[in-house]
Amino acid sequence: MFGRRANARVKIETERLILRPPVARDFDAWSTLRRDSRSFLTPWEPTWSRDHLTLRAFRNRVVWADRMIRQGDALPLLLTLKDSGEIVGGITLSNVRRTPAQSATLGYWTGAVHARQGFMAETIIKLRDYAFAQMDLSRIEAACLPENAPSRKLLEKCLFKYEGVAQAYLQINGRWRNHVLYAALREDRRGRVDEAEE
Repeated sequence: MFGRRANARVKIETERLILRPPVARDFDAWSTLRRDSRSFLTPWEPTWSRDHLTLRAFRNRVVWADRMIRQGDALPLLLTLKDSGEIVGGITLSNVRRTPAQSATLGYWTGAVHARQGFMAETIIKLRDYAFAQMDLSRIEAACLPENAPSRKLLEKCLFKYEGVAQAYLQINGRWRNHVLYAALREDRRGRVDEAEE
């Protein structure tokens, strides 16, 4: 459930993972994973605030996540292993826009120790399908730095298609950076011949 009747009990399962909103008791595991992955993550993320890894900031994040889910404005989730509950990373559908757009923006991160094990591809594919079937979205957008080859390859593997370059799109690591844009469509006819023209 997502939107007006939703609550923070959203739970999406993949083969190896459970995707769920953050809760207060996640702080120690979340902050440890983020701290240990700092050098791995910061080249690709907005500059961390001074209080990024504090309990107070995390509690605010939990409250924000719950509110966004209830309002239907975003779907912030943690990736946790089914067998142990260990946090692997995070993924968020944000900027959910309804009629006429029916679209959202995808953002994600993986802890360094869990990178390149297929967790994020598994997650993106499942969340993409959930967004189309359960949230009635038509378009999911994603952006990454041009030199972030692993992220570009990941998006393409998950059937996101390259759409162009956005100049000075986001501040990453303290600088305005260009990003390459990708999108997945629920009914994607890009690159196909229209039936009327066949």
